[in-house]
This record gives sequence, structure tokens and C-alpha cells, in this order.
Amino acid sequence: MTPTLAITESLVRAIPAAVQRAAANLVARQDARGYWCGELTADTTLESDYILLQLWMHPPVDGVWNPPTMPLVQKAAQSILSRQLADGGFNIYQQGPTEISATVKAYFALKLSGLSPDDSRMARARECILARGGLQAANSYVKINLSLFDLYPREHCPTIPPELMLLGKFIYQMSSWTRAIVISLSIVHAHHPRRPVPAGFSLEELFLPGVPRGFQGDTKWFTWRNLFLRIDRFLKVWERRGPRSIRQRALRSAEKWMLEHLEHSDGLGAIYPPMMYAIMALDVLGYPENHPARLEAIRQFQHLMVDDGRRPLFFEPCFSPIWDTGIAMYALGESGVAPPQALSRAANWVLQKEIRRAGDWSVKSPNTTPSGWAFEFNNDFYPDIDDTAMILLALSRAHASDPAAQRATEQRALAWILEMQSSDGGWAAFDKDNNWQFLSHVPFADHNAMLDPTCADITGRVLESLGAFGYDRGHPAVRRAVDHLVRTQEPDGSWYGRWGVAYIYGTCFALRGLRAAGEDDREAHVLRAGEWLRSIQNADGGWGESCASYDNHGFTPARSTPSQTAWAILGLLAGGDTTSHSLHQGIEYLLETQRPDGSWNEELSTGTGFPKVFYLTYHLYRLYFPLMALSEFGKLKSSRLTERS
Repeated sequence: MTPTLAITESLVRAIPAAVQRAAANLVARQDARGYWCGELTADTTLESDYILLQLWMHPPVDGVWNPPTMPLVQKAAQSILSRQLADGGFNIYQQGPTEISATVKAYFALKLSGLSPDDSRMARARECILARGGLQAANSYVKINLSLFDLYPREHCPTIPPELMLLGKFIYQMSSWTRAIVISLSIVHAHHPRRPVPAGFSLEELFLPGVPRGFQGDTKWFTWRNLFLRIDRFLKVWERRGPRSIRQRALRSAEKWMLEHLEHSDGLGAIYPPMMYAIMALDVLGYPENHPARLEAIRQFQHLMVDDGRRPLFFEPCFSPIWDTGIAMYALGESGVAPPQALSRAANWVLQKEIRRAGDWSVKSPNTTPSGWAFEFNNDFYPDIDDTAMILLALSRAHASDPAAQRATEQRALAWILEMQSSDGGWAAFDKDNNWQFLSHVPFADHNAMLDPTCADITGRVLESLGAFGYDRGHPAVRRAVDHLVRTQEPDGSWYGRWGVAYIYGTCFALRGLRAAGEDDREAHVLRAGEWLRSIQNADGGWGESCASYDNHGFTPARSTPSQTAWAILGLLAGGDTTSHSLHQGIEYLLETQRPDGSWNEELSTGTGFPKVFYLTYHLYRLYFPLMALSEFGKLKSSRLTERS
């Protein structure tokens, strides 16, 4: 027996027990109603913004701020402090460097909570901010939020006019998440709020002397940025002198849109930022505290808070039940050891969550029958392509109690997802052809999420889901998607991953999509991708990648994580690599790092919200992706060894 074969047999023998443990752990996490929903965590900006919202909702009395929520404010402040870095700053991903905007937000929140500026922790944070350009260097949304309390000059913040609502379908050229933020925030700013702060409170100590507080243009005479800065100056004059009748019409349109989008959703957009701004917008519009819309907006926002007494208080940016359920179903189906009733319960639940009403996507596809799934429990205006593709894959591995209903749902979802293909052949998250690049230069676009462009990870997953239902290169949508992936491959052989960190993620799902489409694994682009994955493997046999890849515009290594190791293994398998030493080392890494309860430890952030700005930790990634990788490798090798015997 050759050494390689002996190693393979040893690995294969170890896999069934590892798969069984991981599957059992995952099944135990299933809710009785059929879904999975792991915790979704982010950085301190959520807790900082919570404290800011409390100042908005509960203004100081006679200069003293003592809101009824002060115990929660104090808990949020302690949660923020627990994550302060050695240099005094705060980061936006685990083990990342200090980030200026997060640090400014934290400083504001901590000072507001009562921590003295003379405290050594505050002094270090202040020094950190000043060393990085002062408050002036923070992003536009930090400045906008502070301007609501006269803590940053309003004239130096970007204008967000509600008149955008009067420009036809223009708002639908923004990404869905930006749309929800901008419309609600435009209502707030149109009312020119100047909310009070505690007596003597200011942030003047954070301004770096000699640095302008306003926007700086480019040195060239004409750039998109300079054009939008000129438009912003015009809009500031318009706010003071424009016809009130037009402003009121725009506000009524924005209010109507916001109220409509609060229906059939767990808060506006079902994500933290627009949910917060919706509360503020309802306030400035004069909705009384006992109005049902305002009460529900606050209730949904507060539901994001986790205060269980075991850990520091924190906020989830949203909930991920559809996403987690889809991947968990698929992983368990691939494992071959899941109880059928667990998969059946999950299938029944997801069939009930199909969205059957038209959402924002229908503006560009008005004649398409509604279908698809959102990311959250309820968010009917925003089914997304990635979740829909994942649920289709999950349903291909599970059987609901009503087979006819399942088939009908699958056919609607397939038709919807095909209609959502963009003109470049790829798929984006929520919309098609949401790619007006010049909008990225709008002054309030520095959250790096103004657009929703097509990306390799979603395109690959859609191809994989289509392949599960018999679509191949004979279908024009599949051909166009394959061409798109080949065309967008990076020179080093990787693919950029938009919704996961980062190039490992994109490469994994691009390769899986190409395999599902019938692409030959001897094609040069497939071979280059496999070689790239092998070239970036860590010495411990795993794979890891830092969120800094987005800042560096290329792969940036980090210590190995279970989820990224699983993505690399899945990518290698999809690319036809079934025997390399790298592949075997990756499997050994997962086997050696599995915990006795079947799970894995993972501290680093591997999920992406807004590249360069906001990152996510999906607490089930560490479980269901390694389960997928071990299951696929185990089945492949078991069948090969059986053939030899």
C-alpha cells in the first residue's frame, strides 16, 4: 500500500464520526418550528448608535441626562469598553486595526454615558482619534448623526434631500439598504433637528486644529466627486430658499414610502441602520409616542438587543434565519446522516416563508411573478437572490410534507431568479443592473455600499442552484453566467467575494457554480483557481484570510479558520482536486480542530456587510461549512476506495 493511499484511508475512516458529531450538533440547534438562526454579531458601532438613539428619544431635562434606559446605556457602554484596543481605539473586525469612525462613535457614546474625558481609557481613545486626522476624518454618517445634536456643523455634512423621491425611479438605482437608509434619513434632515445634549457636553476636543471640517474636492477640475460637491452646495441653498410646496410634496412621498415598507417587515429593511432612522423619522413627523407605527418600530429595534446576563450587552445587526436554515439544510442533506424529519420540518418552514408579493425589485421587473426568500424572518419588500439560491439548493436535498406545493414553489423561485439576472450575466444581491458607478462619488456614499453590483459568490451560488434543478450550458442564462465568471476572474486565479471574506469565499463559490454548469475542470481558469487556493494555504493545513483583503485589493493572509478552510476545500473539490497534499492537509486540519461536541472554534470575522466598513460574524459558519466539506470529501473518497476493493 502506498503512503498516499494509507493517508487517504486513515482520513476517510475518521470522517464518518466527525460528520456524525457535527450533524448532531447542528440538528440540536434547530428550532422546534423548523428553522435555524445563529447569532450574528458585529462591532461596537451598534452599541454606540444605540446610546445616540437614547439621547434622541430621551432628551436632557434642565441640562441633565438621565433617561429611563440609563441601566441599558451603562451596559452598552461597558460592552463598548470591553472591546477597546491597546492603542485606545476600536476596530470593525476581530483582531483588526483601529478604525477612525468606530472610535469616534465609541468616544461619543462613552462620554455621553458618563465616562469622564480625563479617564485614561478616554484619553487613549482621544489621542488615537487625533493621530488619525481627528473627527474630520470620520465618515459622513458619523458626522450626520452628530450634526443632529449640533456636535458637528450641519453645513459641512452632505445633504440628503427628500426631493430624491420626486426623481422618478432614481432611488431604485441605489442599493436596497442605502435606499432604506437615505429615505428615512432624508425625512429627519429635512426637519433640521437640533436636539439638545447635556449641559456642557461637546466633542470639540476631537477636532484636529488646522484641518478643514468641510468636504475637500479633487484637484482636477472635473471629476464625479467635484460635480456632486457642487450639487451639494446647490442643495444647501435649495434647502433654505427652495419652494416649500415641493419640499412638502417630497416629504409626503418619503413618508408614504417608509410607512409602506414598514409593513410585512421586521422594521424598515429589517436591518439596524434604517430601523434606527425610521424611529427618528416618525418622531420628527409628529407621530405620537403611542402611535402603533412608532411603537412597532421601537419594538422591532429593541428586539435586536441581546441582554442575557451572561455576556456584555450587544446588538445584532439583523437576524439570519433564512440564510442559516438554507445552509444548515443543505449541509445536513449532504451529510447523509440527518434525521429525515429534521429536514422535512425545515422544508415545511421555508415553504411558508416564500415571498408572494411584489417588492422593490419589481420596479425593474414589473411583469415577473413574485417569489424568493429574504434573509430575515420577515422582509417582504426585499427577497434576495443569494438566499433564494441557497433555499433552492436546500430544497433539492429535502422533502416537504406537501410535494406538490414544494414543486410549485421551486418553479416560481427558479423563474424569479432567472429574471433577476443582470445584463452582464451575473447576479447581485437584491436588484439587477444596480451599477451606476458614478453614484459611488455622492458625498454620503462613503459607507462603500451605494450600489449592489453583480459578484462571483452570488453568481456561482445561483449557477449551483440552477444545476441542482437540471439547468446546464444549454440554457442561455447559464452560458452568460459562466462567461461572466470567466471574464471577472482575478489575474492570480482567484475571484473577489463580496459577501464573505473574501477571495477564498469568492473562489470557492465561483468554482462550485462552474462545476454545476458543467465546466471542464481542465479549463485554464479552473486550474489557475485551484493552484491559487493551494498557494495560500497556511502551514497548519488550514486557510485564513483577513478582512484587510478588501482594503488591500487582494488576498491578505490571516490565521486559519474552520469556515475559510472549508471554503478552500470545497473550492478545490469543485475544481477537480481530489488527491493533492493540500487537500488532505485541509481535511486533517478540520478533523484535528473539531471539538468533542462536534463544533469548531472561530473567533475571526468571515462575513461581509459593507466591504471596508462593516463586517459580520455568523456563529453557525464554523459548524455547517466544515460539515459540508467533510461530507463531500468523505463521500467522494469512500466511493473511490469502494471501487478499488
